[in-house]
Amino acid sequence: MAQPIDLYYWPTPNGRKLTIFLEEAELPYNVVPVDIAAGDQFEPEFLRISPNNKIPAIVDPEGPDGEPISLFESGAILIYLAEKTGRFLPSSPRKRYAALQWLMFQMGHVGPMLGQAHHFRKYANEEIPYAVERYTNEAARLYRVIDRRLAETSFIAGDEYTIADMAIFPWLRSHENQGQSLEDYPNLKRWYEGVESRPAVRRGLDVGKELRRTLDRNMDEETRRILFGRGPRR
Repeated sequence: MAQPIDLYYWPTPNGRKLTIFLEEAELPYNVVPVDIAAGDQFEPEFLRISPNNKIPAIVDPEGPDGEPISLFESGAILIYLAEKTGRFLPSSPRKRYAALQWLMFQMGHVGPMLGQAHHFRKYANEEIPYAVERYTNEAARLYRVIDRRLAETSFIAGDEYTIADMAIFPWLRSHENQGQSLEDYPNLKRWYEGVESRPAVRRGLDVGKELRRTLDRNMDEETRRILFGRGPRR
C-alpha cells in the first residue's frame, strides 16, 4: 500500500489544483495546514520545503528513486504527480506538449493576472481605478483566450481531461471577483460546469473549506503585511 503524500496546503486556487489531482488519482495524502494569513509560510520547517514561502508544497515519502522527495510550485507538482501515476498527462509527445503549454499559460498568465484582478478589486486598502481597470481588462482577455480555445476542443489541452484543466479551473471559480460573468463566455461556461460536476473535483474543493475565512480591504494591518509580500514583523 502506498504511503500517503504530505500536502502542505491552504484552500486557495493553487492549493486546490493539488487536492483535485489527488482526489482524481485516488492517491492517499495527509493535509498539513499552512495558515497563510497567520504567517505559517514563514516558519523555518516550511521554508525548508518551499523556499519561496508559498503553498502548496508536498513531501512524497516514495519519490522516483524510492527515497522521499519534497517539491514546491504547483505546476511542477502537477507534472510530478502525473508522471508518478501515469495519469492526466498524455504520453504521446504532441498531446503532452499541448497539455504542458496550457499548464504554462496558467502559471504565467492566468494565476498572476487573475490574482491581481482579485487583489485590486477586493483586497487593496484603497480603490485604485487604473489598477482595477488594467487587471479587469486583462482578466477579460484571458477569459476570451480560454473561450476561443474551448470552441475547438472539449478540454483545455484537447479531447482529454488533463492537469491543464485542473490548473486553470480553480482560478476561474472567483470570476465575479475578477469582474467576469461566465455568461459572456459560452464555451468556457460549458467546460467549467462539466469540470465542476466531476465528483473528484467536488471532493477536492471541499478539502479544508472549514479553514477559510473571509478577508476584504478592511482586514487588519498585520494580516495585510503577512499576505501581501512583506511578511510578519520580526
